[in-house]
Amino acid sequence: MNRYPRNMRGHGAHPPKAQWPGGAKIAVQFVLNYEEGGENCLLHGDAASEAFLSDIAGAEPWPGQRHWNMESMYEYGARAGFWRLREMFVSRGVPLTIYGVAEALARSPEQVAAMKEAGWEIASHGLKWINYRNHTAEMEQADIAEAIRLHTEVVGAAPRGWYTGRTSIQTVDLVSETGVFDYVSDTYDDDLPYWREHVGRAQLIIPYSLETNDMRFSAGTLSTSEDFFRYLKDTFDVLYAEGEAGSPKMMSVGLHCRLVGRPGRAAGLAKFIDYVLSHEKVWTPRRIEIAEHWAKVHPAPTRRDLPSRLDRDAFVARFGGVFEHSPWIAERAFEFELGPAHDSALGLHNALARAFRSASEQERMAVLTAHPDLAGKLAQAKRLTAESTAEQAGAGLDSLTDAERAEFTALNEAYATTFGFPFIIAVRGLGKSDILAEFKRRLGNDQPTEFATACEQVERIALLRLKDMLP
Repeated sequence: MNRYPRNMRGHGAHPPKAQWPGGAKIAVQFVLNYEEGGENCLLHGDAASEAFLSDIAGAEPWPGQRHWNMESMYEYGARAGFWRLREMFVSRGVPLTIYGVAEALARSPEQVAAMKEAGWEIASHGLKWINYRNHTAEMEQADIAEAIRLHTEVVGAAPRGWYTGRTSIQTVDLVSETGVFDYVSDTYDDDLPYWREHVGRAQLIIPYSLETNDMRFSAGTLSTSEDFFRYLKDTFDVLYAEGEAGSPKMMSVGLHCRLVGRPGRAAGLAKFIDYVLSHEKVWTPRRIEIAEHWAKVHPAPTRRDLPSRLDRDAFVARFGGVFEHSPWIAERAFEFELGPAHDSALGLHNALARAFRSASEQERMAVLTAHPDLAGKLAQAKRLTAESTAEQAGAGLDSLTDAERAEFTALNEAYATTFGFPFIIAVRGLGKSDILAEFKRRLGNDQPTEFATACEQVERIALLRLKDMLP
């Protein structure tokens, strides 16, 4: 099978209603990354100094050497920035989720005590603040296990949420495989939580953000606290308006002690928190509370028979009748690059329609001739497929008067004589008079036009059938 693993569909055009507590129009969730003391450093057994997320422009690792300036900037986050931010949030009654690097937490017992005293959630940010892109699965798996062990030992409770940050392609799978986390946040792909299935287990994903994030000061895309405030405010305003329109979303704000903990930047953050609190119907939860809410209101799906996950026989058995008596269309569609985007009615219809459109004219003609006449002999003999029976009955074609039946019979014969295939129309939503009027109109088409029209109707019938089968 050629299966595409990335999910480009997501929640689709009609995302689920978040139903945030209290009828909130938006959930604004603040994350404080606690990494100070867990960064790359020779003292931590690493081969080189840290070079990421600091105020040193163009910083590079120093192999085999300690970087005094880099270390002291990280130390600022623990020594000063953390306490400034703690006061800012505690005084306003806004809770935080901590993304805590296990080794950093172990080196900061007073800060951990302060986090716990404030009632903040302490989620895991991995064992060390390092990049896992070149790690083997076995090495990364070992670090995940050690991070859980050390975090539990230091904090006194196991983490319920996880965020690595600098991931490998296998990170989310490995964390999901532990089976111990209420949520994983190593994605940036949505404004709402969602369930992701891996090895038969549904893992809740609560996406994070790197753009409503103070790391942009380090990247040079933000200069002043006002820049930070304005960007956060614009994001909030758009999402709040969407919530007022009936589609509440989630906003994640990512923070770092050594970055926004600096006085000149903290001012913009404080201004934003006050702006958020000036609005009604705003929920400012910890991340774990979002996880608990979502699991209750939108529990993990139990359905496992999604199209992209079926084997060939099951796929053809289920979808082989979508195009009337033409299972070969499903057989060919199965060979396409199917993925999560094809697990909806619209998505799978696209794949089946591609197989139909790319077939020869003779093959497509065979699909047309496989369709029954409207209110014809097969219908009277009750020999239609279940789908065709329901469709014709829905249009009232199973209850014709003698005169109506005679008119349909005459039109069927005239149409088949003219074009060489039965009259095909998606009857759902139409009445007998509508169908008769279209019948007479299309009899005036030339052969190429009517062949194309009939093919379009075949595709429409297929879509309507799929909508009865899939989301």
